[in-house]
Amino acid sequence: MEPIVLASGSLRRQEYFRLLGLPFSIMPSLIDESFDVNANPNDVAKEMAKRKVQKIIDLFKGHTSPWICGADTVVFVDGKIFGKPKNRDNAKHMLTIIQGRDHEVITAVALYNGKEKVMDIRTVCSTVTFTPLSDEDMEWYLDTGEWQGSAGAYRIQGMAGCLISGIKGSYSGIVGLPLHEFYVMLKDNGYSYTG
Repeated sequence: MEPIVLASGSLRRQEYFRLLGLPFSIMPSLIDESFDVNANPNDVAKEMAKRKVQKIIDLFKGHTSPWICGADTVVFVDGKIFGKPKNRDNAKHMLTIIQGRDHEVITAVALYNGKEKVMDIRTVCSTVTFTPLSDEDMEWYLDTGEWQGSAGAYRIQGMAGCLISGIKGSYSGIVGLPLHEFYVMLKDNGYSYTG
């Protein structure tokens, strides 16, 4: 199998690459993650994933670049996009809005085939139902610090799993890399699991 550059420092995405048995290297792509909070969430997630991959492509500067994968996750509720919280107060604001109701989680995956010089970008949308949070629940979760670096201020695969009553869609997509869709992308773009 050909190696893939993962344009992310996300431990969850690395775990999924290992689960799939993919040979990979990690090159976290530090990009400007600012966006218009009123924009289309699919477009924002796609643009962020694309920027992450493009940053790595640019590093190769004319050399044949390998397979590169980047992904981005956003939370969408009340017509607003939530990325990663800036601080505890911002995390509390996000959790206050999403608690006790449904919200959408959109993950975009960008895959670049260096030989063909083609980038494929796809999104997966899932729905998460948060339970109502008491003040005690809220402070307990904020104290975990798990909200740091997480879209929507929570990690479903962590302690926040205690606060989520249901999901519709792709669990792995909510975590940060939709496995089924990513597998299909690799196949559609000519990546060989046997070579």
